[in-house]
Amino acid sequence: MAKELKDLTKRADNYSQWYNDLVLKADLAEPSAVRGCMVIKPYGYAIWEKMQRQLDDMFKETGHVNAYFPLLIPKSFLSREAEHVEGFAKECAVVTHYRLKNAEDGSGVVVDPSAKLEEELIIRPTSETIIWNTYKNWIQSYRDLPILCNQWANVFRWEMRTRLFLRTAEFLWQEGHTAHATREEAEEETVKMLHVYSDFAEQYMAVPVVKGVKTPSERFAGALETYTIEAMMQDGKALQSGTSHFLGQNFAKAFDVQFVNQENEMEYVWATSWGVSTRLMGALIMTHSDDNGLVLPPKLAPIQVVIIPIYRNEEQKKAIDQQVSEISKQLKGLGISVKYDDADNKRPGFKFADYELKGVPVRLVLGARDLENSTIEVMRRDTLQKETRPLNGIVEYVKELLDDIQDSIYEKAYDFRTDNTFEVDTYDEFKEQIEKGGFILAHWDRTAETEELIKEETKATIRCIPLNGDKTPGKCMVTGKPSECRVVFARSY
Repeated sequence: MAKELKDLTKRADNYSQWYNDLVLKADLAEPSAVRGCMVIKPYGYAIWEKMQRQLDDMFKETGHVNAYFPLLIPKSFLSREAEHVEGFAKECAVVTHYRLKNAEDGSGVVVDPSAKLEEELIIRPTSETIIWNTYKNWIQSYRDLPILCNQWANVFRWEMRTRLFLRTAEFLWQEGHTAHATREEAEEETVKMLHVYSDFAEQYMAVPVVKGVKTPSERFAGALETYTIEAMMQDGKALQSGTSHFLGQNFAKAFDVQFVNQENEMEYVWATSWGVSTRLMGALIMTHSDDNGLVLPPKLAPIQVVIIPIYRNEEQKKAIDQQVSEISKQLKGLGISVKYDDADNKRPGFKFADYELKGVPVRLVLGARDLENSTIEVMRRDTLQKETRPLNGIVEYVKELLDDIQDSIYEKAYDFRTDNTFEVDTYDEFKEQIEKGGFILAHWDRTAETEELIKEETKATIRCIPLNGDKTPGKCMVTGKPSECRVVFARSY
């Protein structure tokens, strides 16, 4: 077994360290020289690219178009929406000068005090303010609406405690910003994009999610309503995996974005915003992977099938090459990504361990004896099961196997979530169960005071009020006051 696998911490020993080890050893990302920032390595970025490509197609199918807005935002913009500035002020990085010069004492480069900006600029933590200032120039009449824009970009939030992919100071994401003539249209858009996110998570990432609404204290700063998808990781913690916000007319009023409606009256525009980020990489890793390394859903794996030859001489190698060439051609014709690793600088055993570590869904091994017997060895990464199959029909079998792996890892994650979701009725039960992890369905009296008390005493938060949850009324587990429905509590990342 390769040294990389020997050094991979076991999940049961230290889940957090296992995650960090895996991100580094699978060549997904590494810390950068800038505090709290990361370098996304080619293999990790290839996974993100597949996510990005699929999401972008889904956005465009729902009528959205891509645009790009500035990285730097005038400081005065951020202060126009009170809740927004309060929500992001502590995370903002500020540009104050535009030039450096050599220090007079020769000690190095210093800021040139004469090059101070007239107005300080914020490195975007999110783009609502700069976009709504722009929309003011785009919108005059109801005929200009709706505007359905999405932006792929980086953002910067000065995080104090960082972890690769899950929480970094700079990260990649997409942010949709839409403008509508009516409240109903904006609310419909908000829910529609929530469903786009949940469909992507479940159908492509193979990650089951709970769709719901955030409590007022957990809403996006400046939103009237925040919808979320919440996923359960293998340690029982929740990971917020995407959010969609109904912004009402707050930003339109802050930037005076009005339009003439069909009754020839002036009205403020209705807004939404929605986004997912490279945090999805963390969700992908922690939902499926095991002590041998990554387990990737085939739909997002950069390499779906790897083929490794076993040979003793050049004659055997040429015969294997010929057979592999035909298999690869047919697989690629079905849209399946294939890598033939015939490099002679690494032993087969090292290659086996390396591709297991990187989560390649299917491994094919072809040797001289296999050619004689017209067979090939097939291994599926999710279960590590190996079998010998006839060469005849192998392409169709691999295609079916990839589909089965995609379905199987979703079902495994779904069953895990089901087995680790609990209903409790008393606060004592809750405090006992939260130490074991998982999602807890409990009644809450809808007060911020009770929510904060639970958070302080147990470190658990209300992840969401589920859209499809139990709507049976009950009594709050803490106060005994009436409760409309059960909500989802969990500790989270």
